[in-house]
Amino acid sequence: MSAVATIAKKTIKAPLLRAGSPPRPVATSARRADGDSEAPFAAAARRGRGALTNASGRFEPETRILENDGWDLPEELPPLRTVVTQERAKTIITRNDSPDISFDRSINPYRGCEHGCAYCYARPTHAYLGLSAGLDFETRLFSKSNAAALLERELSATGYQPKTIAIGTNTDPYQPIERTEKVMRQVLEVLSRANHPVGIVTKSALIARDIDILAPMAEKGLAKVALSVTTLDPVLARKLEPRASSPARRLDAMRRLAEAGIPTAVMVAPIIPSINDAEIEAILDRAQAMGAREAGYVMLRLPLEVRDIFAEWLMTHYPGKLRHVLSLVRSVRDGKMYDSTFGKRMTGSGPYAWMIGRRFEAAAARLGLSKSRIPLRCDLFARPARQGEQLQLL
Repeated sequence: MSAVATIAKKTIKAPLLRAGSPPRPVATSARRADGDSEAPFAAAARRGRGALTNASGRFEPETRILENDGWDLPEELPPLRTVVTQERAKTIITRNDSPDISFDRSINPYRGCEHGCAYCYARPTHAYLGLSAGLDFETRLFSKSNAAALLERELSATGYQPKTIAIGTNTDPYQPIERTEKVMRQVLEVLSRANHPVGIVTKSALIARDIDILAPMAEKGLAKVALSVTTLDPVLARKLEPRASSPARRLDAMRRLAEAGIPTAVMVAPIIPSINDAEIEAILDRAQAMGAREAGYVMLRLPLEVRDIFAEWLMTHYPGKLRHVLSLVRSVRDGKMYDSTFGKRMTGSGPYAWMIGRRFEAAAARLGLSKSRIPLRCDLFARPARQGEQLQLL
């Protein structure tokens, strides 16, 4: 079988993407020439992944798509492998001045995320690497192996003023590769030594591995954790978030964190109209029973390439709901697929968004889940010694 790549309006033949092949923006899904359902090789190639295609990044000069060449030769392709590249980052603390989020600095130990969430708003960031927001985002990962050293250097800078560092706001710090890379654990060790406050958001039960660091930090008022629970249905979760921990394991991790004295919250994120919106109350009930003390939610966000990736996901898994879901998405974004306006991007606007907000507030109030955020301490911060400072004391 062959693929077709279109470059500057010219069509050339290109080989089918195989596991372990060098990174290039080639889609791994195709439609049969006669309009029938997807070709068999496509499903095999992307087994266990969230995105269905691998369209070229928006900054690339070429666009490549796969087409069935009509031969229909039987061909079994192995699943795409995850490839991790070691990145030597130049800085590690990212600053922001967004008025509608509660932190002004964050750390992302990894670029890309193997969880493969079909709705992930971080997908478009892969375009800056010359890669696709589709399958590349979840298979071509970058590990910031020098993150801990950079963090120690940045915390030791003269004039540094501590405020809570948020981790997990873009890609998940506890995605599967953290088991071997351990970049997040190394970052936590630096923060612990410096008595620096940290807030973590994750979909992974792997966070329980680091209770030995987080519990002593929490005892000092330096750490809190939010577990994102999108659904309680394991079948839906596997479709939406194929390599994230199951809902049951996330809730169990929540229980373990809470029992260790670590302030724990639940994030119902994202709320997807007509897909998981009926589960809001049930998720909050279960999370509160597991020890969650706070709760929050985020309405589905579909910036840039995510719009098409999520529409493809709907077409494959819920074709009968496609028009209805996208209509509701537009209803909360002033008729658009996405509105990035501060104050509206997280919760949306309009009647449907209003109804979701009131349901969430009522359920959270009934369960005693605080609307206010637990403050973390900054007064214990101990600036790491800069290289050469110990010699100056002699």
